[in-house]
Amino acid sequence: MRKEGYHGYFNLDFLIDENNEVYLGELNPRISGASSLTNQAAFAYADAPLFLFHLMEFSGIEYNIDVKELNDRWASEEFIDSWSQLLLKSTEDLDGIVTHAPASGIYRMAPDGSVSYARFDYHRQAIESDKEALFVRFTGRGDSLKKGADLGPLMMRGRVMDDEFELTERACNWITGIGEDGHGPAPCN
Repeated sequence: MRKEGYHGYFNLDFLIDENNEVYLGELNPRISGASSLTNQAAFAYADAPLFLFHLMEFSGIEYNIDVKELNDRWASEEFIDSWSQLLLKSTEDLDGIVTHAPASGIYRMAPDGSVSYARFDYHRQAIESDKEALFVRFTGRGDSLKKGADLGPLMMRGRVMDDEFELTERACNWITGIGEDGHGPAPCN
């Protein structure tokens, strides 16, 4: 990548199909929506955030890093934790202005699957259990809204898809709960 002129932090997304075939999904030669998850993963706790390396690269600061040692440490099973991110989008066929949007922060799911706002936070590590999720609003009051607009990411512990690659009931409850005010995504079917 450096030979092609790329510098700093970037994302490579890979897709793995049902037969374990690996495909390049996309190359994001920039900070992307997945960057926050990577920077806050368990393997990165004792290291500088990847974004710091990005800043150092573009600031011209000299540094040395043992990439193999870093990769070996980050691949250690003890540092693998399970997180998911859903990018919530507007699903209504409309063209207008947002009058109300869910607040950014930590939401909590009750045993019956209902979702309520718990507290403000902006850091994924503030999620205390698999009963909580962090929503970071992209589209807010006064913004234009069209079908397909990004409303914001919803980050949570654990998986949101089952072994058949379908959204779990828990994922559907989160999607419905964040969108219950009528301005969010449609409930799962």
